[in-house]
Amino acid sequence: MLEIVYQDEHLIAINKPHGLLVHRSKIANDATEFALQLLRDQIGQQVSPVHRLDRKTSGLLLFAFEKEVEIAMHKQFMEGEVSKKYLAILRGYAPDQLDIDYPLAKENGTMQDAFTSFVTLQRAEIDVAFGKHATSRYSLVEATPKTGRMHQLRKHFAHIFHPIIGDRTHGCNKQNRFFKEQFAMTTMLLHASQLAFAHPVTGQQIELKAGVHPEFKRMMELMKLAFEN
Repeated sequence: MLEIVYQDEHLIAINKPHGLLVHRSKIANDATEFALQLLRDQIGQQVSPVHRLDRKTSGLLLFAFEKEVEIAMHKQFMEGEVSKKYLAILRGYAPDQLDIDYPLAKENGTMQDAFTSFVTLQRAEIDVAFGKHATSRYSLVEATPKTGRMHQLRKHFAHIFHPIIGDRTHGCNKQNRFFKEQFAMTTMLLHASQLAFAHPVTGQQIELKAGVHPEFKRMMELMKLAFEN
């Protein structure tokens, strides 16, 4: 059963688990379960996603019941009117706070502006040697993307040399292998924790929060991170 975080007659939001695709995709033929179909079966109604999350990213995923609401929410997301916050665990000790202004390329090579702000909530040091270092260091951060480019957070954190743990495409292969071998962790430590937007029908300000899933929480406990979102 999917965790439903919010529901009214126009919108419904779930806390998507790690590893679950939003919908069917040609690039993931191995998948047999999808958030869209699971939610439709669970509530017995047709819904449409109004934004996307990567397969390995957990957290808030918003759906609309009606086409007009879907279009209105798409517009809010595209025009940057939706406030989004993510939690991530990064390699190394990240700066206390940073604004990342680093353009990203579209699939056709066209460059797009991309902006991300983040604050470091806590830092952790594990008494496990890694490479030349006697210990392993990590940071729990809260990121606020100002734009919505594909893989923006993953690319931006890799750009500042603090990649997200478990990011196979843009991250650190040695760290990912380390977490898989040492802790049997195969997910990505990125979680969509908050969404805030104006309800497209009522105009009411909606603020949603979703707690981290067990695998993210297990890594936090292992690192002695006590943040509660």
